[in-house]
Amino acid sequence: MPSPPPVLPELLELQALAEQGTPHLRQRLLCEVEVDGRALPVHAYTLGRAGPEAPAVGFFGGVHGLERIGAEVVIAYLRSLVMRLRWDDTLHRQLESMVMLFVPLVNPGGCWRGTRANPNGVDLMRNAPQDALEPVPWLVGGQRISAALPWYRGARGAAMERESAALCEVAEAELGGRPFSIALDCHSGFGMNDRLWFPLACSARPIDHLPELHAFSQTMDQALLHHRYVMEPQSRQYLAHGDLWDHLYLRSRASGPGRVFLPLTLEMGSWLWIKKNPRQVFSRHGIFNPLIGHRQQRVLRRHLSLLDFIGRAAGSHTRWRPADAQRAQHQALALERWYRRPER
Repeated sequence: MPSPPPVLPELLELQALAEQGTPHLRQRLLCEVEVDGRALPVHAYTLGRAGPEAPAVGFFGGVHGLERIGAEVVIAYLRSLVMRLRWDDTLHRQLESMVMLFVPLVNPGGCWRGTRANPNGVDLMRNAPQDALEPVPWLVGGQRISAALPWYRGARGAAMERESAALCEVAEAELGGRPFSIALDCHSGFGMNDRLWFPLACSARPIDHLPELHAFSQTMDQALLHHRYVMEPQSRQYLAHGDLWDHLYLRSRASGPGRVFLPLTLEMGSWLWIKKNPRQVFSRHGIFNPLIGHRQQRVLRRHLSLLDFIGRAAGSHTRWRPADAQRAQHQALALERWYRRPER
């Protein structure tokens, strides 16, 4: 067995981007994770210096250590922006009126070990304190039996893991207090379709910002012609305890009216990669990531347009967000589309 590299390649690339993006790209250490005698950092990166009333967008990846393609998509988009900063006046004008946040590798310890969970055996996307309001599927929905089993939430009453707490802290600081913000968390998921999920994972009830999500979906359909994304509430697939984005959304709603925070999760359809290369099923990494180089490049190309659209949509939200008179119409259409029709 070859010895592991001294540093994760994703961390090396991020450090190079931080240097290339100076002075526009600002790096902040959120926490460090101890694993196998190493201290691996969790960094946040920000672009734009707009004030607290300006819109913001956040891109997150690597919450599950096995799903490296999620981190790679976020890093690829950040790399594109850093390179464009050298010549793109349109990008500079965009950053004058909004803030862009990146946390590309939330779980470096899991990435190092090749595990879904962090080094403590905790699934970070089951680690928030809230319980689902309705029954969840056994194990998959989150369990407190043992860290030896998948989807472990952590001990009841314990503090959140440092990676989970760091994600929540920076998301609330940079996104939650603004009048409008969007977050995109990039994962690889089972299935043949790329899906965009929105909360709630803890309940099948519609969330308060259903009209905004429906208007966003319509705008995406019009702007990204022939896209392959299926946008839907996560509850349409399964319910879960402890979802971090549920936690952040519910805290945002409790902080007061008037703020719009739209957390989205990109679930890339990994069965497509397995269908084209069935041997991947015998590799733990192959189940969650495209292993052949040209397929990985195709995945990165396809999703970069989505991330760019989301950034532009956040910065231009006043042009597509439904006004008071339109919200009722979008609410009715959203209920019909996502909650009253059987899934196709």
